[in-house]
Amino acid sequence: MADKSQNRTELVAAIAAASGQTQTTVNAVLDSFFDSLAKAVSSGTKVTIPGWLSVERTQRAARTGRNPATGATIQIAAGYGVKVSAGSKLKGAAKG
Repeated sequence: MADKSQNRTELVAAIAAASGQTQTTVNAVLDSFFDSLAKAVSSGTKVTIPGWLSVERTQRAARTGRNPATGATIQIAAGYGVKVSAGSKLKGAAKG
């Protein structure tokens, strides 16, 4: 497991330093990116950034589950999830 992590503030600062933009501008761009991504995925549109990642909505069928506290059988309703797949450039960066 990775022993390092980067939060949003650190990411914004790193992008701002690398691009020469202000942190306020970078933060606004990230907000717009995530809003657009959420709208596309919620409407069922797959978003792909070639070589980096793809994000799509997936459907989960209804199923039977078990309450871990009581052991009782419960019905879990059908719903949606999100699938995020890493692209070749992101996988290559992870390898080092």
